[in-house]
Amino acid sequence: MKLIIQIPCLNEETTLPQTLRDLPRAVDGFDAVEWLVIDDGSTDRTIDVARECGVHHIVRLTNNKGLANGFQAGLDACLKLGADVIVNTDADNQYDGRDIPKLVAPIVAGDADMVVGDRQVTTIEHFSPAKKSLQRLGSWVVRQASGTTVPDTTSGFRAYNREAALGLQVVSKFTYTLETIIQAGKLTVAVDHVPVRTNPKTRESRLFPSMWTYIRRNGISIFRIYTLYEPLRVFMSAAALVGLAAVAVWTRFLISWIQGEGSGHVQSLILGAVLFNAAMLLAALGVIGDLLSGQRIMLQRIFERVRRVELELGVKPSHYEPGAPAGPAPVEAEQPSTEEREAVQL
Repeated sequence: MKLIIQIPCLNEETTLPQTLRDLPRAVDGFDAVEWLVIDDGSTDRTIDVARECGVHHIVRLTNNKGLANGFQAGLDACLKLGADVIVNTDADNQYDGRDIPKLVAPIVAGDADMVVGDRQVTTIEHFSPAKKSLQRLGSWVVRQASGTTVPDTTSGFRAYNREAALGLQVVSKFTYTLETIIQAGKLTVAVDHVPVRTNPKTRESRLFPSMWTYIRRNGISIFRIYTLYEPLRVFMSAAALVGLAAVAVWTRFLISWIQGEGSGHVQSLILGAVLFNAAMLLAALGVIGDLLSGQRIMLQRIFERVRRVELELGVKPSHYEPGAPAGPAPVEAEQPSTEEREAVQL
């Protein structure tokens, strides 16, 4: 069994050593633990620092392609490097790497295909009350959309077994966190969650420059991803609302007509017809979207089969570079004491 810990990076020469310091070199249930850094077009010494710290593998993208694309590239590389379990963590040292044994435990036990680390956002001191409330609201919306029970849906600290990783296909250009949970729920992947610890804040978020941006981007992402998987429900619901509005307008005209004042309310008749046509159009879009959704599922299955064929043929990962050179031993991360290991397992 091989565990690969992947870390997407963009100009993280300062925080990367802190992140790597707590990552384990050995985890119970695995014969090998390796580290992989995804360099998303960094312009600083991120790659040099990664090699100096003993990172085994590097995926070096030619330019900044965004977090979602970087995550997908890392996932593909981990699979081609023989990973049985893949852990994703952030390079800003937000998550405590010593919780990785706890994170992968449900997968090792065979109880889950995907595990999300629950940061317990209400206990994070540097989160403002507004951010905590928005995190809880957003996670509730994603739970309803995905049919899962994950309490912290925006957490990037998560683990996937080989089968779950093979089926994941991220199409969002912004972030992978919400899409992968909704996708996992729709594809009946066994999803679990465990409480994890967080570290003090090291820098401002590069994904969300402001609270308004956070709300706008996440709201659009949730709606777009849910519509990808449930277009019939989305468009039929909209058609029903517009259709009800048309009926209400027509009812108003009918009452006026019965009272002998119909000639003065022809506008209501016209408006009702326009709304009715809009409702029919939305319903038609729902049917077309449902047909396209079925095709997308078929394409996703083909994509998974292509991945399996590539693994059988031994296709090398794209943009791959070896990490620490052979010879000198890599810099070892600080390993937790026996008491800390026992506390993590609890």
